[in-house]
Amino acid sequence: MSEQKRTEISSIGEFGLIDRLTDQLKMVNPSTLKGPGDDAAVINAGGMAQLVSTDILVEGIHFDLAYAPLKHLGYKAVVTNLSDIYAMNAYPKQIVISLALSNRFSVEAIEELYDGVKLACERYQVDLVGGDTTASLKGLIISVTVIGEQVAEKIAYRNGAKEGDLLCVSGDLGAAYLGLQILEREKQIHLENPDIAPALEKQSYLIERQLKPEARKVIIDDLEEFGIVPTAMIDISDGLSSEIIHLCKQSNVGCQIEEESLPISHEAYNQAMEFNIGPTTCALSGGEDYELLFAVNPKYRQKMDDHPDISVIGEFTDAIKGVKLHTKGDNYHDIVSLGWNSLKE
Repeated sequence: MSEQKRTEISSIGEFGLIDRLTDQLKMVNPSTLKGPGDDAAVINAGGMAQLVSTDILVEGIHFDLAYAPLKHLGYKAVVTNLSDIYAMNAYPKQIVISLALSNRFSVEAIEELYDGVKLACERYQVDLVGGDTTASLKGLIISVTVIGEQVAEKIAYRNGAKEGDLLCVSGDLGAAYLGLQILEREKQIHLENPDIAPALEKQSYLIERQLKPEARKVIIDDLEEFGIVPTAMIDISDGLSSEIIHLCKQSNVGCQIEEESLPISHEAYNQAMEFNIGPTTCALSGGEDYELLFAVNPKYRQKMDDHPDISVIGEFTDAIKGVKLHTKGDNYHDIVSLGWNSLKE
């Protein structure tokens, strides 16, 4: 009898696993407008479309309580999930949270976590409507499900980018990754010498981008005011390079990115140089920026250029041209997916 083939999950990665598990799924209900493959599922709820997304955060994989305060963690757990709804040009309305807790967590500790959850709900005008709790043999697991809504015609999927569309991004890139590197460095220093106090004052912006990110509701508000519906959209959770490739693959287009147009803050640039890491590498592959990456018709170029928090970083091309980075030195390099993957060994 031949041995059954074994494929390691790490060999195909998170998105490869999702593709494999959902490849043969067939939607049987007419109310299901969009199943797996985007930032959220879309369901016909009558006058408005309803969007649903869920995410799991696992201690030791997605967060480290050695430097992540519980209140910040609760806030981040909510905000990063809200970002999935904004990434479809829609608005989150409700969340459901489930927790798996080991016995090392007290009631007071979970109240601190929920202080962050409540603050995020208040800031983004989202209702916490339910959840579940159970025991965990080790550590903390947080599962958040978010429900949003939008007029069906205004929802932006990943598969609508067209040749000639502009590729735009909100905010700046790479700061969250560098904040994580600082926290990991200080953690190791503290473990080796507990008497040395962490030196974090000068890197507050980078650390906040890692521990307490914000979702980009203001960009969705501004696009609505401009009367612009992006042709494609995604949020940057796993890294710019990874998200660009998702848009190109699902839209069946190529893309050319201009290195000189990548928005990198002074704090991120200086810290990258101190760590001897290329700032462009941080911007392309860092992840956890939770900025919005989107395609718009080129007729909106002036509106994009005039917006203080949006950068036009490239243009979509014919698929045959691939996904390229045009460097400051006038060279062209293939962009490969180097973003963060929680299923790597």
